[in-house]
Amino acid sequence: MVVGINYKKTDAGIRGQFAVNSEQYNTLLTTARNFGISDLFILSTCNRTEVYGFADSPRSFSELVCSVCAGDAATFAEMAYAKTGSEAILHLYQVAAGLDSQILGDYEILGQIRTAAKQAKQAGFIGAYMERLLNSVFQSSKSVKTNTELSGGTVSVSFAAIQYVKEYAETIGADPTQFRIALVGTGKIGRVTCRNILDYLKAKDITLINRTEATAQELAEELKIKSAPLSQLGREIQEADVVIVSTNAATPVVTKEHLQNCSGKLIIDISVPCNVDQQARSTEGLTFVDVDQLSRIKDETLARRAAEVPKAQGIIRQHFAEFREWCDMRRHVPVIREMKHKLLAIPFSPVMLCEHTAVRAEAAGNEEKVQKVLNNLAINIRNGNTPGCHYIQAINDFIA
Repeated sequence: MVVGINYKKTDAGIRGQFAVNSEQYNTLLTTARNFGISDLFILSTCNRTEVYGFADSPRSFSELVCSVCAGDAATFAEMAYAKTGSEAILHLYQVAAGLDSQILGDYEILGQIRTAAKQAKQAGFIGAYMERLLNSVFQSSKSVKTNTELSGGTVSVSFAAIQYVKEYAETIGADPTQFRIALVGTGKIGRVTCRNILDYLKAKDITLINRTEATAQELAEELKIKSAPLSQLGREIQEADVVIVSTNAATPVVTKEHLQNCSGKLIIDISVPCNVDQQARSTEGLTFVDVDQLSRIKDETLARRAAEVPKAQGIIRQHFAEFREWCDMRRHVPVIREMKHKLLAIPFSPVMLCEHTAVRAEAAGNEEKVQKVLNNLAINIRNGNTPGCHYIQAINDFIA
């Protein structure tokens, strides 16, 4: 099943209350079994927090998330959705393909799923079934990316931020290439945003600020721009024309004090939870934008993506059908395993196999024959639903 909240019913403020950072994720993975959960992974992005896995009821997932998040269980229950079985599986395919993203076709979600699943696997929470499902989902998403234009163009939350800066510059009659920009946070999204600033905005006066100073310095050296320590955040904000916040902190990084006497600035917060303090957003003379506002962009790229949705859905249906076929075959594994033991036991006793080299050689050939019989049995079971008849046919194939 999957239980979660997303942008369709909640704003960035509420989603921020249930956002799960890496440290909280590790805590959840150490306590999940106390909630009766065996296999799971948790996807927490700027537009959703979802738990995928196996549990007796959706309530187990809800209680698990709320055990570490700032939001309360009542709010989560009111805003959350729960899907089980095929519906939950299809939802994962759709999410991974970007069909359920706040900005249609946003392909960054696939990397976020991979990271979430890897962390869960390292903690022993990804079993054979879940791993097979995830592999199918990754293959499906890659096929959608390769064979459709669903993720064509350059529309994502980070790119939408750049478009907004351009529109803002037009509004105030400024040249965006001359803006002084402070980018706070150099994680994966921050890095993408920084490259988009250089590639599409053509601004050069960029200062990177990060909690781990060395990370900002390394990226700044690579891109030939500047960096500053977090201790100088206030000064850099005061001197910037545009401040883009892409951090992953549990509490606001940019405070009201940072933005005092800062009129005439554009503040873009693409973090969830929002990392610009609520009180700071209403500072007079500031223009504040969050991920929900950025997601409302409309352009030709999104129109082209929307036209690709039916094709993407067709690819997903194909991969989903193949996964269902694998699931059906898993139900017959005990029958096939039992048949193997029965067939191998027909002509030889354990004593004979131990004492006679010739017999052992014949047994080895026999095992090859048995495997061929089992392969045919599997194909027959897949094509029909009469396992008893296939069992008899397998014996006849072996004797023939």
